[in-house]
Amino acid sequence: MRLSNATLGTLPASVARPAYDRAAVSPGVVHLGIGAFHRAHQAAVFEAALASGDLRWGVIGVSLRSASVRDQMDPQDGLYTLLVREGDEQTPQIMGAVQRVLVAPEDPEAVVAALASPDTHLVTLTVTEKGYCLDRKTGKLMAQDADVAADLAGLERPRTAAGFLVAALGRRRAQGQAPLSILSCDNLPHNGALLKGAVFAMAEAHDPALAAWIAETCTFPATMVDRIVPATTEEDIAGLAALIGVEDRAMVKAEPFLQWVIEDAFAGERPDFAAFGVQLTDAVAPWEEAKLRLLNGAHSAIAYLGGLAGDQFVHEFVGTAQGLLFVERLWDEVVPTLDPPAGLDVVAYRKELMARFANSALQHRTRQIAMDGSQKLPQRLLAPLSAVREQGGSFAAITLGVAAWVRWQAGKTDAGEAFAIDDPAAAALAAALASAGNPRERVAAALGVLGFVPDEDVLSAIATHLAHLETSGARAAVAEFSGETA
Repeated sequence: MRLSNATLGTLPASVARPAYDRAAVSPGVVHLGIGAFHRAHQAAVFEAALASGDLRWGVIGVSLRSASVRDQMDPQDGLYTLLVREGDEQTPQIMGAVQRVLVAPEDPEAVVAALASPDTHLVTLTVTEKGYCLDRKTGKLMAQDADVAADLAGLERPRTAAGFLVAALGRRRAQGQAPLSILSCDNLPHNGALLKGAVFAMAEAHDPALAAWIAETCTFPATMVDRIVPATTEEDIAGLAALIGVEDRAMVKAEPFLQWVIEDAFAGERPDFAAFGVQLTDAVAPWEEAKLRLLNGAHSAIAYLGGLAGDQFVHEFVGTAQGLLFVERLWDEVVPTLDPPAGLDVVAYRKELMARFANSALQHRTRQIAMDGSQKLPQRLLAPLSAVREQGGSFAAITLGVAAWVRWQAGKTDAGEAFAIDDPAAAALAAALASAGNPRERVAAALGVLGFVPDEDVLSAIATHLAHLETSGARAAVAEFSGETA
């Protein structure tokens, strides 16, 4: 028996569920990239808005690629469970904010129509770093990408996020409708400006007057989002069914912590975000930088080092004295590069992060975090590395994390277990490394794919770490930071 409107009444009384009239909800939000993170994060905030009685903030979800989320949610009338886990506690809540899910390749016109609807006031995106189709070296649209090239040629059937937005904004302008507030919620520095640049470039290619209208009327607020949302497994689905008595193929699991910081720059209507715990600010960048360098940077280092050593989950890595001390050393190196906002206590934030990493109930897989490393490394480890060099600080832990990423490209753990490299630059990295010889050459080749040219000291440090990783393994390399042996 599946979760649905018909089975809501069979759930245990302790399970929270929508108390508002879902039929009366207006879809004021279109979300591009409706994966697990959105359903556990932004949708949870919109759910709170609906629960407060403001029924303008239902969500139309859009998948730009796969039909899997639509196929999970349609048989469930759009309902799904958000399961919050911490230690031995797990709290299920049935979420009703998502009104429907569209699959862009199947019906691109339906997506454009939803974005152009007068009911729509906000557009949010979680399309991952690679979904912006931006060249990391130039910040410009990747015109050589097949989907970008198709959208630059014509927007009758858009393929990219920027293409859909421009097609819809053109329709809104032609119909005399209000502009939109469009919020990137991906882990990219200055994500609002990057999204605006991609949309503006796409519009400029088709209609300079439309591009000018977008620049003058629409807003692209920068955001910072934070919640650990591990991938759902079949074991999770079975466990939830035992807990609530129905099967939920669309469930998501998350930690209790949720943070959303948004630049207070909206083109029109918005929920009372502050009432639901969202922080509105004039300056997102300091929040964004702290999160990228402390949480995300540590996560990437843990993913590669832990993954090579055989740790399946984040909590296993920080559950050892060596792993914990390595992360603390990494943060010691990074913290001097930050300009913390007034509301952030860095010491307390570090303690909170470590407690979140140690939450064994989440089962946050290192290989999930290791995906798309070429898109994540520049802002998570390479940017703080450059900042540390400018300040003359130490960088042993940061460079070990970078070396572990290079080592990861070999596709084998320290125990010899083979795995696939899940990264849009996998082919380019493999080709670059194939022609490289010693560790120094391999480091230069891999970082060259990212457009990063290390100075002599940094190159030497990463190469030394890489050689150690190749001969002694990640466990031994990490142990050195605690003065112990693996």
